[in-house]
Amino acid sequence: MGEGRAATLTRQLWSFVTLVLLLAAGPVGAVDLKIASVAPDGSRWMQQMRAGAEEIQARTGGRVVIKFYPGGVMGNDAQVLRKIRINQLQGGAFTAGGLGERYGALNLYGIPLLFRSLEEIDVVRAELDPQLAAGLDHAGFVTFGFIEGGFANLLSNEPIHSVEDMRRKKVWVPDGDFISFMAMETLGLSPVVLPVTDVLTGLQTGLIEIAFASPVAALVLQWHTKVKYMTDLPISYSMGILAIEKSAFGALTADDQTIVREVLTRYVGDLDREARNDNRRATDVLAESGVQSVAVNGGDVDTWRSTIAGIHPKLRERPEIDVPMFERLLGLLADYRQSHPEPGR
Repeated sequence: MGEGRAATLTRQLWSFVTLVLLLAAGPVGAVDLKIASVAPDGSRWMQQMRAGAEEIQARTGGRVVIKFYPGGVMGNDAQVLRKIRINQLQGGAFTAGGLGERYGALNLYGIPLLFRSLEEIDVVRAELDPQLAAGLDHAGFVTFGFIEGGFANLLSNEPIHSVEDMRRKKVWVPDGDFISFMAMETLGLSPVVLPVTDVLTGLQTGLIEIAFASPVAALVLQWHTKVKYMTDLPISYSMGILAIEKSAFGALTADDQTIVREVLTRYVGDLDREARNDNRRATDVLAESGVQSVAVNGGDVDTWRSTIAGIHPKLRERPEIDVPMFERLLGLLADYRQSHPEPGR
């Protein structure tokens, strides 16, 4: 009797231990997706992404767990890509240019002074975004749409009204952004190459004197605390891309892939739609914080645009540029401008 009771207790104990171990291990076949971002923890972007991750984990019964590493703790875009290659990470929130080394067409939206209005952006994106997503998939990444970063403006500690005001000043160019580097050299300026994660320190130490960012980015990354002026000219258009390495995404079951696509596409779409209003509000916040807006002479703008357009033939010769896509983009802009001339033209 005593031996039988002891045997029963032993079996019950082992059953309990086994249950605890199984619960600790999580669902069978659970997949962790580690994703890096330069967006600070607590930012609107991270709040949305964490909400999406929580919904995915709930709807997949814990089979898919997305872990975010915000604030640039995993490094810049190039470093994140290297960590993805060795499977230390499975994805990242990239700038379009940051993924340009994997798919060159992503560089095109960021050509300086290419776009003149948000209306032009909408026309081009409606046509080309699906093609960019398909090209990125072919390059080995699954994406869920693009998030508008907005037009970047010049940020400085002295007012910039013209190219002459930028002479002999150290102008920041993102690491890996060969297009902006070519543009700055063509304008006769002195570009200083730094990763995004080093810009705040660069402004603080004087390593760079001029940077550019959208109003939201200037606020979120705290760059506005190191400058006094923002030039009222759309220098370049920026986008964010949430991308997961294709083989990592393929490790999910078909049903879980469907859930992840549906949830992340919805959250990315929400962020994209909110971005325009976010930038308007951020512009007001910058003004309230003491950053002054600087106007640019219209004649100078025309000169800047024509000078930058002079590098287009050189861009077509670069292996990183998708020439057919570039020509399609220029064609869309030409058609739009023909039917929507700028005021006074």
